[in-house]
Amino acid sequence: MARDTDAIEKEIQQAREALAGALDELSERANPQRLSEQGKEMAAQKWADPRVKYAVYAAGALVGLLILRKLFG
Repeated sequence: MARDTDAIEKEIQQAREALAGALDELSERANPQRLSEQGKEMAAQKWADPRVKYAVYAAGALVGLLILRKLFG
């Protein structure tokens, strides 16, 4: 019986350690500061692409012209 109890206690301890590791990993992945930094990095990378940058400029100019046309036209 002692061996069975020891084996069960060992399995419980292993399960606790695995759960603790999983919780640590989840808390690191869901860290708002980390997610914010990743978002900023992704936005900076996208903005560095000339196709994206100039498409946004063109869309802004078009919207500006449409607003001016609506106001003065």
